[in-house]
Amino acid sequence: MALERTFTMLKPGVLSRRIAGEILTRIERKGLTIRALKMMKIDRELAETHYAEHRGKDFFTSLVDYITSGPVVAMVLEGDGAIAMLRRLCGPTKAEEAAPGTIRGDYGMHTNLNIIHASDSPESAARETALFFKPEEILDWEDGNHGWI
Repeated sequence: MALERTFTMLKPGVLSRRIAGEILTRIERKGLTIRALKMMKIDRELAETHYAEHRGKDFFTSLVDYITSGPVVAMVLEGDGAIAMLRRLCGPTKAEEAAPGTIRGDYGMHTNLNIIHASDSPESAARETALFFKPEEILDWEDGNHGWI
Protein backbone atom coordinates (compact mmCIF):
# COMPACT_ATOMS: atom_id res chain seq x y z
CA MET A 1 0.00 0.00 0.00
CA ALA A 2 1.08 3.54 -0.68
CA LEU A 3 1.72 6.09 2.02
CA GLU A 4 -0.85 8.86 1.62
CA ARG A 5 -2.37 11.77 3.46
CA THR A 6 -6.01 12.48 4.13
CA PHE A 7 -8.08 15.21 5.73
CA THR A 8 -10.61 14.65 8.48
CA MET A 9 -12.75 16.89 10.65
CA LEU A 10 -14.43 16.14 13.96
CA LYS A 11 -17.64 18.14 13.87
CA PRO A 12 -19.25 20.26 16.64
CA GLY A 13 -21.23 17.36 18.12
CA VAL A 14 -17.99 15.59 18.99
CA LEU A 15 -16.74 18.54 21.04
CA SER A 16 -20.06 19.18 22.74
CA ARG A 17 -20.33 15.50 23.73
CA ARG A 18 -16.67 15.41 24.89
CA ILE A 19 -15.72 12.37 22.80
CA ALA A 20 -12.88 13.86 20.74
CA GLY A 21 -10.24 11.99 22.74
CA GLU A 22 -11.94 8.65 22.17
CA ILE A 23 -12.09 9.24 18.43
CA LEU A 24 -8.46 10.43 18.26
CA THR A 25 -7.42 7.30 20.13
CA ARG A 26 -9.19 5.09 17.57
CA ILE A 27 -7.49 6.93 14.71
CA GLU A 28 -4.02 6.60 16.24
CA ARG A 29 -4.51 2.97 17.28
CA LYS A 30 -5.37 2.16 13.67
CA GLY A 31 -1.85 3.30 12.78
CA LEU A 32 -2.57 6.69 11.24
CA THR A 33 -0.12 9.46 12.10
CA ILE A 34 -1.41 12.94 12.89
CA ARG A 35 0.55 15.40 10.73
CA ALA A 36 -1.55 18.48 11.58
CA LEU A 37 -4.32 19.17 14.08
CA LYS A 38 -6.18 22.28 15.18
CA MET A 39 -9.41 23.21 16.87
CA MET A 40 -11.17 26.08 15.18
CA LYS A 41 -14.47 27.82 14.56
CA ILE A 42 -15.41 27.72 10.87
CA ASP A 43 -17.11 30.71 9.27
CA ARG A 44 -19.89 30.30 6.67
CA GLU A 45 -17.61 31.14 3.76
CA LEU A 46 -15.15 28.36 4.62
CA ALA A 47 -17.99 25.92 5.34
CA GLU A 48 -19.66 26.65 2.01
CA THR A 49 -16.35 26.29 0.16
CA HIS A 50 -15.58 23.03 1.96
CA TYR A 51 -18.98 21.57 1.05
CA ALA A 52 -19.28 23.25 -2.39
CA GLU A 53 -20.06 19.90 -4.07
CA HIS A 54 -23.30 19.77 -2.07
CA ARG A 55 -24.45 23.29 -3.00
CA GLY A 56 -28.02 23.14 -4.31
CA LYS A 57 -28.88 19.94 -2.43
CA ASP A 58 -31.68 20.07 0.13
CA PHE A 59 -29.33 19.42 3.07
CA PHE A 60 -26.66 22.02 2.14
CA THR A 61 -27.91 24.83 4.40
CA SER A 62 -28.40 22.56 7.42
CA LEU A 63 -24.91 21.06 6.86
CA VAL A 64 -23.32 24.52 6.78
CA ASP A 65 -25.38 25.60 9.82
CA TYR A 66 -24.20 22.53 11.74
CA ILE A 67 -20.47 22.81 11.10
CA THR A 68 -20.53 26.54 11.88
CA SER A 69 -22.48 26.01 15.13
CA GLY A 70 -19.44 25.27 17.28
CA PRO A 71 -15.77 24.35 17.18
CA VAL A 72 -14.41 21.57 14.97
CA VAL A 73 -11.12 19.69 15.04
CA ALA A 74 -9.40 19.62 11.64
CA MET A 75 -6.63 17.10 11.00
CA VAL A 76 -4.25 15.84 8.36
CA LEU A 77 -3.52 12.14 8.81
CA GLU A 78 -0.92 9.97 7.12
CA GLY A 79 -0.56 6.24 6.67
CA ASP A 80 -0.60 3.36 4.22
CA GLY A 81 -3.88 3.66 2.34
CA ALA A 82 -4.96 6.39 4.77
CA ILE A 83 -8.01 7.52 2.80
CA ALA A 84 -9.65 4.09 2.54
CA MET A 85 -8.54 3.10 6.05
CA LEU A 86 -10.09 6.18 7.65
CA ARG A 87 -13.31 5.81 5.69
CA ARG A 88 -13.64 2.18 6.84
CA LEU A 89 -12.95 3.27 10.42
CA CYS A 90 -15.64 5.99 10.16
CA GLY A 91 -18.29 3.75 8.60
CA PRO A 92 -21.09 4.87 6.25
CA THR A 93 -22.18 8.52 6.27
CA LYS A 94 -25.67 7.63 7.48
CA ALA A 95 -25.34 6.90 11.20
CA GLU A 96 -28.29 4.51 11.12
CA GLU A 97 -26.45 2.35 8.54
CA ALA A 98 -23.09 2.35 10.31
CA ALA A 99 -22.07 -0.89 11.98
CA PRO A 100 -21.04 -1.12 15.63
CA GLY A 101 -17.28 -0.83 15.88
CA THR A 102 -17.11 2.10 13.46
CA ILE A 103 -16.89 5.68 14.67
CA ARG A 104 -20.29 6.59 13.23
CA GLY A 105 -21.81 3.30 14.37
CA ASP A 106 -20.67 3.81 17.95
CA TYR A 107 -21.05 7.58 18.31
CA GLY A 108 -23.29 8.82 15.48
CA MET A 109 -26.86 9.69 16.42
CA HIS A 110 -28.35 11.24 13.29
CA THR A 111 -27.24 11.56 9.67
CA ASN A 112 -27.84 15.32 9.61
CA LEU A 113 -25.58 15.68 12.65
CA ASN A 114 -22.79 13.53 11.23
CA ILE A 115 -19.90 13.58 13.68
CA ILE A 116 -16.90 13.15 11.38
CA HIS A 117 -15.85 14.14 7.87
CA ALA A 118 -13.30 12.03 5.98
CA SER A 119 -11.98 12.86 2.50
CA ASP A 120 -13.15 10.43 -0.17
CA SER A 121 -10.26 10.70 -2.66
CA PRO A 122 -6.68 11.96 -2.97
CA GLU A 123 -8.00 15.01 -4.84
CA SER A 124 -10.53 15.84 -2.12
CA ALA A 125 -7.90 15.29 0.57
CA ALA A 126 -5.51 17.74 -1.12
CA ARG A 127 -8.23 20.35 -1.70
CA GLU A 128 -9.63 20.11 1.83
CA THR A 129 -6.18 20.12 3.44
CA ALA A 130 -5.32 23.33 1.56
CA LEU A 131 -8.54 24.97 2.81
CA PHE A 132 -7.74 24.35 6.46
CA PHE A 133 -3.93 24.24 6.72
CA LYS A 134 -0.95 26.23 5.48
CA PRO A 135 1.88 24.00 4.22
CA GLU A 136 4.08 24.95 7.20
CA GLU A 137 1.39 23.68 9.61
CA ILE A 138 1.75 20.12 8.32
CA LEU A 139 4.62 18.47 10.15
CA ASP A 140 6.85 15.62 9.05
CA TRP A 141 8.23 13.80 12.06
CA GLU A 142 9.14 10.29 13.13
CA ASP A 143 7.61 8.96 16.30
CA GLY A 144 9.84 7.03 18.65
CA ASN A 145 7.91 3.80 18.13
CA HIS A 146 8.31 3.63 14.36
CA GLY A 147 11.37 1.39 14.47
CA TRP A 148 9.68 -1.00 16.88
CA ILE A 149 6.62 -1.83 14.78
